[in-house]
Amino acid sequence: MSILLIPDGLDGERVDVAAARMSGVSRSRIGNLIEEGGVFVDGQRVSRASLRVASGQMLDIDLSDPVATPSITPQIVENMRIIHDDSDIVVVDKPAGVAAHPSLGWEGPSVVEHLAAAGFAVSTSGAPERQGIVQRLDVGTSGLMVVAKSEHAYTLLKQAFRDRTVDKVYLALVQGLPDPFAGTIDAPIGRDHHHDWKMAVVDGGRHSVTHYDTVEAFRHATLLRVHLETGRTHQIRVHMAAVNHPCCGDSLYGCDPVLAQELGLQRQWLHAAELSFTHPGSGEWVTFHADLPTDLQHALDMVRQA
Repeated sequence: MSILLIPDGLDGERVDVAAARMSGVSRSRIGNLIEEGGVFVDGQRVSRASLRVASGQMLDIDLSDPVATPSITPQIVENMRIIHDDSDIVVVDKPAGVAAHPSLGWEGPSVVEHLAAAGFAVSTSGAPERQGIVQRLDVGTSGLMVVAKSEHAYTLLKQAFRDRTVDKVYLALVQGLPDPFAGTIDAPIGRDHHHDWKMAVVDGGRHSVTHYDTVEAFRHATLLRVHLETGRTHQIRVHMAAVNHPCCGDSLYGCDPVLAQELGLQRQWLHAAELSFTHPGSGEWVTFHADLPTDLQHALDMVRQA
């Protein structure tokens, strides 16, 4: 563990930037360490790279495993569909069970590895294992992802996601009937205090806003069209669980296992159905759509018949 004192010159700086400058370690590796829980400020584990530090604080960085980095193994992923491809971007329809990119502890397939195996040349910006990645979807969530192919596209799309100018629309089948039928959930999200692998609505969490509209209401569940104003980890899953309407099949956030079994669900019923943004090459506003995968369509058909 490397213990460092934040100097006056780094007061107010992002923790990943400060840690990289003080330790001599790359910023991308510091980002990985933060995700793995290996960076602390004044004894408190850092959960996000954008945290601002203050002079006089103690920064602890766990550098005990200097060679632990994710590896890329090119492999074709079954059912991965290419929705759009041009010189600047490639838009994919990611199946459930596939990560956005390789990470320590994940042994399954990823979008990055599929694109490498399929012969796509993507942007070289970003950490080696996540080059071209400007957004992520949960492993268990299917749907649209855009990947940058040119350096110009990477820069513009990363900024667009930061500025929240990208329109992300999801379909979610949730338990029960939300009241009201349409609404906004504005509640901060952070790490669950009792379970490191979960997120939760917590005081002091990151500002998070979810808008939803009812598409169809059934006896035991409701199909929602969800628009994300922010893009926090597990945001829809956490917010819907917080109002007692978890996504069907979402065992991590308290779904009814009996209903999940009846619907044949092995994962959360959540799909990134629509993605819109300003194209980094043409400057035009573009919109992409992804149909429901077989498992989610089957569950929806079942709930309609109940």
